[in-house]
Amino acid sequence: MGNLLYGLGLEIPFEDRALAHLQLVITAKLRRGESFVFSWRDEASGGRNTIWLDRAVPLQFSYDGGKMPAINRLWIDELAVSASSAQGLFLTPEPSPDDR
Repeated sequence: MGNLLYGLGLEIPFEDRALAHLQLVITAKLRRGESFVFSWRDEASGGRNTIWLDRAVPLQFSYDGGKMPAINRLWIDELAVSASSAQGLFLTPEPSPDDR
């Protein structure tokens, strides 16, 4: 279980595999100077959280595991489309290769 650390003290836990995919999508958007909304489900409360991501705010991806997980191109594409939508990036379950 890794963490996305945002701003001054917001620490959001994600599985390392999901975090690796989020890192690729988020950094691509921020590298282009695009700010956007990011939402995810809070498993503990059953609710949903949303933050505004901007490259002016400190951001860190912290992993528990030492190895980079294999990347699922379908998931990256799905997350990237979501991040570019009016609703913003929403962490969805990983699609299987059979979902093509």
